[in-house]
Amino acid sequence: MARYSLSLPTQLKQQAEKWAAEQGISLNQFVLWAVAEKVGSLSQQLDDPAFLHVTYRRGASGQPVPVLRGTGIRVQTIVVATQQWALSPAQIAVEYDLTEAQVNNALAFYAAHRAEIDAAITAEQALENTGV
Repeated sequence: MARYSLSLPTQLKQQAEKWAAEQGISLNQFVLWAVAEKVGSLSQQLDDPAFLHVTYRRGASGQPVPVLRGTGIRVQTIVVATQQWALSPAQIAVEYDLTEAQVNNALAFYAAHRAEIDAAITAEQALENTGV
């Protein structure tokens, strides 16, 4: 194992020590755990660099869900607004306080990832139909 000297701001170090103590581990183990978790997360990055306005976050089910970056609005919401509610990109932008560029990027993302988004829409509609 390689050694690495780390300087932390005082408040961050105190918080990390508190969390480590609550976990019953040393600060070194906590830092190793945190770095391993972050590296693992970055290694599984799902973002498509062609769509700068779209990123993934974990939904309530724990599954990654594509959302408009910085908003939390799901891409599938934009798709449903277009397909089922017949809203134009301009109307969606106004309704959700977005730019048309964000809406158009979400729709372009949908075109490139249609199977994934359609499956999410179908699964959600099936849940709604069962009354869950």
